[in-house]
Amino acid sequence: MKGSGNGAAVNSILLRRSIRRWFPVFLLPMVAAFCIGFVWPFLQGMFLSFCKFKTTSKWTWVGISNYVKAIQDDSFMYSFGYTALFALISLVLINVLAFAVAYALTQKIKGSNLFRTVFFMPNLIGGIVLGYIWSMIFDGFLSRYGTSIMVNTTWGFWGLIILMCWQQIGYMMIIYIAGLQAVPEDMLEAARIDGANGWQTLFKVTIPNVMPSITICMFLTLTNGFKLFDQNLALTGGQPYVINPDGTSIHTTEMLALNIYNTFYGQASNSRGVAQAKAVLFFILVAAIGLIQLRSTRQKEVQQ
Repeated sequence: MKGSGNGAAVNSILLRRSIRRWFPVFLLPMVAAFCIGFVWPFLQGMFLSFCKFKTTSKWTWVGISNYVKAIQDDSFMYSFGYTALFALISLVLINVLAFAVAYALTQKIKGSNLFRTVFFMPNLIGGIVLGYIWSMIFDGFLSRYGTSIMVNTTWGFWGLIILMCWQQIGYMMIIYIAGLQAVPEDMLEAARIDGANGWQTLFKVTIPNVMPSITICMFLTLTNGFKLFDQNLALTGGQPYVINPDGTSIHTTEMLALNIYNTFYGQASNSRGVAQAKAVLFFILVAAIGLIQLRSTRQKEVQQ
């Protein structure tokens, strides 16, 4: 027995040495890909946000003027408010509905596996495809009333909400199911013995233990809501629009990502620096909101 113990210790030492030896071989390609694909473009984008440029090799330093123009852009500020409202409503609806579906499918009902598959499938469809599909669905319905989703701001907003919910509820449902299945059975049994009813067990036992899943789902839905682009482009394209007294226009269903895209590609080439500044502000905004949300919800997690 002593010999086998020594052999296990030697094997463990050899394994650790092997890992240390080959670790760089597997790590370096990943680090190189991350630097080439993310770090360098990000740093270059940060630099170009302080420049006036047509191409990345032809630029003129202009300082913070791009950021001043971005903040003074009425369409950008409108898109920020519109996106914030969209992200908040979609955050609540997606998480409430996804949790409700997950809770129902963990109650040992017949065909639960089939229902899980059906609810998850919309997440496999690309955003552009979903946008065009739902555009035809909405216009087929709204044409009876002489309107279209692209000429009505209210319909455009709720159309995006419905599309977002339909696509993401199934994905969040899977995360919630994993969290619900990890709730300790002895805690649920103790609650039943103490006479707690279903609602009391749900709010006092189940939800506190599912907070890690709630944290993840809230982070994903919040950031996805702010970053929404494909569906916005395909469903409404930002339409309709209103003309300001100064001649500029505001697209009333245009979200932040689409506003940045339209500024970069849809306006004069000398506005690309402003679009890049908007992109940097967009990154800071999403990162800050995401970190605040993570910090606030993690404080409510139950340590098992």
